[in-house]
Amino acid sequence: MAASLKGASVTCSSTLSCDTDDDGVRGTCEDASLCKRFAVSIGYWHDPYIQHFVRLCKERKAPEINRGYFARVLGVSQLIKAFLWKTECNCQILNLGAGMDTTFWTLKDENLLPSKYFEVDFPMIVSRKIHNIKLPTLIITECVLIYMTPEQSANLLKWAASSFETAMFINYEQVNMDDRFGQIMVENLRRRQCDLAGVEMCKSLDSQKERLLSSGWETASAVDMMELYSRLPRSEVSRIESLEFLDEVELLEQLMQHYCLCWATKGGNELGLQEITY
Repeated sequence: MAASLKGASVTCSSTLSCDTDDDGVRGTCEDASLCKRFAVSIGYWHDPYIQHFVRLCKERKAPEINRGYFARVLGVSQLIKAFLWKTECNCQILNLGAGMDTTFWTLKDENLLPSKYFEVDFPMIVSRKIHNIKLPTLIITECVLIYMTPEQSANLLKWAASSFETAMFINYEQVNMDDRFGQIMVENLRRRQCDLAGVEMCKSLDSQKERLLSSGWETASAVDMMELYSRLPRSEVSRIESLEFLDEVELLEQLMQHYCLCWATKGGNELGLQEITY
C-alpha cells in the first residue's frame, strides 16, 4: 500500500505555520485525524485509506463529535465533486493544510481525479509552483484560516483570487464565535496553547461571506453545519444516526451552529460554477 500511495500527490509539511507558536495548531491536526479515524472505524463513512496514516485511538469519541465530522466530511466532499462535475475534471485542486486528508485517493477510486492535485501547507510552496497556472482551480482550507491573523488570511484570499482566472474556494471553520458558547471554545483552545488568531473573522455567516467578497471573489455563500446537516441525503443521515445513540442532541446542535462551510467562485460562468450550492 505504501508504494502505491507514494508520489500520488504533492505533500509538504504537516500543517500551516503562522507567526504565533504553532504547536497547538499541530495538535489540532492530530486531534482531527484521530476523530476521523474513529468515526470511520464504526461506520460513519467509508475511507479505506485513513488507516494507513492515522492510528485507531482506544478512546471512544462522543456521538456529537462523530456526527459533526460526518457532516464536515460529507459536506466538503459534495462541494468538491460538484466542482469536478462542472469542470469535467479539467481543473486542479489545492488542499491547504491538508494534514492526513485522504481526498486524493477517494477521488481516484471514483474516477474523479482533477488534472492536478496538490496537498500543501506553506503558502510559499503554492506560490512557487502555481503562480501562473490558468486552469480551473479549487482551493480547500479546513480549519486553517482561523489560525492565521486576519491580515494573513486576507492576503491569502486576495492572492488566490488574483492568481487564478477561474477558481473556487472552499473554507470550513468556526462561526458565530461572539456568543458564550463560542467564547468557551476559544478559552478551551487557549488553555491548550492554541490561539485562534483569526477568530474575529468568524463572527457570523455574513462576515464569512464578506471577507471572501472583499478579497476579490465574485460570489460567496455560507451555511452553518446544522443547516447543512438538515440538507444531507436523508438515507445517509438515517443510516449514521442508527449507528449509536445520541443523548446530547442540544450539544450537537450547538457545536454544528458554531462551524460553517463557505465557498466562493471567480470566473467560470461558462462552466456554471456560480450555480454550485446546497
